[in-house]
Amino acid sequence: METTYKQYVISDDPSKIQVETVVEFLAGSYWANLRQPERIRASIRSSVCYGVYDGDRMVGFARVVTDGATVYYVCDVFVLEAYRGQGISKKLVELITNAPEFEWMTGILGTRDAHGLYEQFGFQRDAQAYMKRLPKARRGEGE
Repeated sequence: METTYKQYVISDDPSKIQVETVVEFLAGSYWANLRQPERIRASIRSSVCYGVYDGDRMVGFARVVTDGATVYYVCDVFVLEAYRGQGISKKLVELITNAPEFEWMTGILGTRDAHGLYEQFGFQRDAQAYMKRLPKARRGEGE
């Protein structure tokens, strides 16, 4: 899939993903700052990834983990700071949630600060139904 939004190209072509841009951004994020770079690279290889491009520069990213049949998990969504406020993340989430391969699946995600974005696309807060187990690094056990 490849589409244009304003002057940006959004693509799920894995060969276009600028892995080091993702590694660098996630290293400074609140949700993935303890992930080792090789784990980030492995997660990209085993996920459906979307990149947003301004010419040759990747300026946005989203990763989708799925079983291909019943559920998908949206994660690691970001737009570089200089490109925020243009509706790029909204378009990215719209493309994912409307993709034929995901539209009949249950979508899940975690966010601390972007509830309003995801609620526009039908995601609902449901703190009572889900549980999580943090990785060792987040539980203070090291890696």
